[in-house]
Amino acid sequence: MNKKIFMRELSNKEEWLEAFPVMNQLRTHLDEAGYLQLIEEAAEKEGYKMAALFEGSKIAAVIGFMPMITLYHGRFIWVCDLVTHQERRSKGYGKALLKFAENWAQEHDYKLVSLSSGLQREEAHRFYQEKMEYDKVSYVFLKNL
Repeated sequence: MNKKIFMRELSNKEEWLEAFPVMNQLRTHLDEAGYLQLIEEAAEKEGYKMAALFEGSKIAAVIGFMPMITLYHGRFIWVCDLVTHQERRSKGYGKALLKFAENWAQEHDYKLVSLSSGLQREEAHRFYQEKMEYDKVSYVFLKNL
């Protein structure tokens, strides 16, 4: 039986909670309450958006992104989170969600999409560079305070 595949933006607490089991595969340090608190604050203060790709009634992949403005990029979209359920990978879902973010950016007059990826995530880097045609342009530095 073929399941209907579709995407939609998630915009409320119930929808964000529905996405938690998939997002938690990427953001393993978060419990459900902490996850929800961060999304609510990010959506309110930073314009954070979340979209999901569904297989039938189940979320198979999730993307989170924020519109941003900086002097070095101007108006751009920052992809904060991108994850496909571990049992649903290699079906093109990550590509579809990145295209969703790219289309959202174009429709809202943002000129580029940017993201960071952990140094250890070599398969993800190949995906971004080879399949999605993203350029590796910098390192991201982090200092815990």
